[in-house]
Amino acid sequence: MGDIAKDINSKFSNEWIKALINIKYTANWLDTIGSEVLKPYQISIQQYNILRILRGAEKAITVNSVKDRMIQKSPNSTRLMDKLCDKGFIERARCENDRRVVYVEISDKGLKLLSKINIEEFDSHLKSITEEEAKILNKILDKIR
Repeated sequence: MGDIAKDINSKFSNEWIKALINIKYTANWLDTIGSEVLKPYQISIQQYNILRILRGAEKAITVNSVKDRMIQKSPNSTRLMDKLCDKGFIERARCENDRRVVYVEISDKGLKLLSKINIEEFDSHLKSITEEEAKILNKILDKIR
């Protein structure tokens, strides 16, 4: 990795297009690394994200709240949660007042799984930039959005 133009053997009409492709390419590259880190635990990046959200919530929250907080919005988030529930990593409960509302929370088994995952393996790939550079990058990405 180094220069996006060399990495994908392409030329760009301007620096904005190059930046756009570079962001997408880098996001995909990081997703691949994340998938490799999570492979031994048999969960996807999206499932890991759901578990993190539920751990951070510290109590049961609605499925819609989970969907709103997801980094990668997924039309199949309910199916992802079904799989996590089947594995015993999360628990579901219907709202007594409104049966359409479903609450989810992380189980003890899910918390244990998260404690086993060494996210430092993933973070180490970002250590090629300084903390100050990371702050600048965050400001630029926030400005884009």
